[in-house]
Amino acid sequence: MKVAGAYITVPGGGGAVTGMAPDVSIPAEFRLGEVRDPVEARDRTRYLLQHGADFIKLIATGAVLAIGSEPGALELSEPEMKAACDEAKAHGTYCIAHAHGAAGIKAAIRAGARSIEHASLIDDEGIAMARAAGVWLDMDIYDGDWVEEVGTREGWPAEYLRKNRDTTDAQREGFRKAVKAGAKLSFGTDAAVYPYGLGARQFAYMVRFGMTPMQAIRSATSDAAEAMGLAGEVGAIAPGRSADMIAVAGDPLADVSVLTRVAGVIKAGKLVKAP
Repeated sequence: MKVAGAYITVPGGGGAVTGMAPDVSIPAEFRLGEVRDPVEARDRTRYLLQHGADFIKLIATGAVLAIGSEPGALELSEPEMKAACDEAKAHGTYCIAHAHGAAGIKAAIRAGARSIEHASLIDDEGIAMARAAGVWLDMDIYDGDWVEEVGTREGWPAEYLRKNRDTTDAQREGFRKAVKAGAKLSFGTDAAVYPYGLGARQFAYMVRFGMTPMQAIRSATSDAAEAMGLAGEVGAIAPGRSADMIAVAGDPLADVSVLTRVAGVIKAGKLVKAP
């Protein structure tokens, strides 16, 4: 695992703990990443990296699954994000940015973020900027259907469901455009919005919205390894790499959905699940 620790977020923003009753106090450790200016963004980034974080996650815009936060709204300023990205770079690592809205996506790219998570409301200029800068787009295009189905059935807050509906189709159209434009796309799940183990459901969505099956598979293997700076360790079947593989009963290049039905697992060269 590579972990980010606390989000860098504005107080009350998409990465803050919100929605509690007024008399509920949130422990201070849940506020570690809240910042109010570029100096605090730099200092919090330094603190998190000194205390074990591998990289930094910025909450550039509001969020779908957060009370009182709108996905299209810019929350962290560009100077705040740049201060965090510069500090992360000085520590030999990087920032990624949760960003739904177009303005937040473009501000995060200019600030130096390595990847954009969700990118739900990305516009043509944002796609072009990401492609030109080599910034990864990590678009979780399956999640909208899960949130709609399960959230409606289980009575999730109406605000969550409204924001999910506002972003789902737009995100998939942005994904289609990004594939066509040749932008760098990695396989993002936003787990655990839905339970761990269901991530492979997204492969079929990626193919439906423009990828070939092999492009989708690479997005979760060699491309994901490159995006995380792990290309020399994982993501390919090659000498010197960790031998992590699955077996499926079928050809995923003919039907990518077979990847949801795993028959065997090899982890670091050892069989942990037999067909």
